[in-house]
Amino acid sequence: MPGFSKRLFDLTIVVLACLVLLLPILLVAAMVALSSKGPVLYWSDRIGIRNTVFRMPKFRTMRIGTPVVATHLLDSPDAYLTPVGSFLRKSSLDELPQLWSILKGDMSLVGPRPALFNQDDLVAMRTSRGVHELLPGLTGWAQVNGRDELPIPEKVGLDAEYLRRRSLLFDLRILGMTILKVVQRDGVSH
Repeated sequence: MPGFSKRLFDLTIVVLACLVLLLPILLVAAMVALSSKGPVLYWSDRIGIRNTVFRMPKFRTMRIGTPVVATHLLDSPDAYLTPVGSFLRKSSLDELPQLWSILKGDMSLVGPRPALFNQDDLVAMRTSRGVHELLPGLTGWAQVNGRDELPIPEKVGLDAEYLRRRSLLFDLRILGMTILKVVQRDGVSH
């Protein structure tokens, strides 16, 4: 899908989503604020297009002082969750602030999920396959085919497949599959 039409598609959907989701976003923000000390949003350094670093917001689901590593690398991830953290992660409501990153142009609706700044192995594998030339996405082909459960080489293989197959119809398919996965809470380990 050419860059301009993908950007127009992203902006149209995100503006509509922001209008529809305004009340849920405010309710989730209140839940986070009332359930634990610290800011409502967690700003994470992520790897974007062409391996540039950008700041991506999420509703905070972990306690202040949690090590900055991928959740699966924590010894006991559940011990770091806030009282509403598990619910927000399993429902994917923690991802709603990323609509801002899409509006800003740091992300797209569909693309490879942005790597943490310290996931050097994932970044290197994506770069070797040309995936680093894509805007990261709120959801992606790897997300709907395993999410947290995928080993990095398999995730990168799916990201590379998305690079080859990307189109408006493929993006629509991925968005539809994402909605089903979120509703079913499929593929979430923490």
